[in-house]
Amino acid sequence: MTERLTAGSPAPDFALPDADEKIVRLSDFAGQKVIVYFYPAAMTPGCTVQAVDFTAALDELSDAGYQVIGISPDTPAKLARFRDKEDLHVTLLGDPERTVLDAYAAYGTKKLYGKEIQGVIRSTFIVDVDAEGKGTIEVAQYNVRATGHVAKLRRELGV
Repeated sequence: MTERLTAGSPAPDFALPDADEKIVRLSDFAGQKVIVYFYPAAMTPGCTVQAVDFTAALDELSDAGYQVIGISPDTPAKLARFRDKEDLHVTLLGDPERTVLDAYAAYGTKKLYGKEIQGVIRSTFIVDVDAEGKGTIEVAQYNVRATGHVAKLRRELGV
């Protein structure tokens, strides 16, 4: 497993397809701050709560200068169904090969109902992307809870 990222770590760039199969790169957000969150699977209860919460907070986060990107191992087609079914407005990216999940150490051993399994570790990062498109991790949170996470993050960011 990749070593976990911490504040000050370089943020791995990525090029992943969104729900419409358009390639999105972290470097596309040059000069901005980006909330990058990793979740296990579209259309599951916890992941739906988290995506709906980010969508509900999107205007305030955007006004405070943050863009929001959700990344899961889902295909663009599944992400499109998820987006449309839940009326989501956050950018959803698919990483079926898990290259970005691995680069951010958001895939590995975790506990589920008392058992250790391999899977997506629900994680959130605040990335400051400089004018050249290079990102630096400002905040790295692993093993976050789906419910209440967005509200907690907003409090921490003062949004």
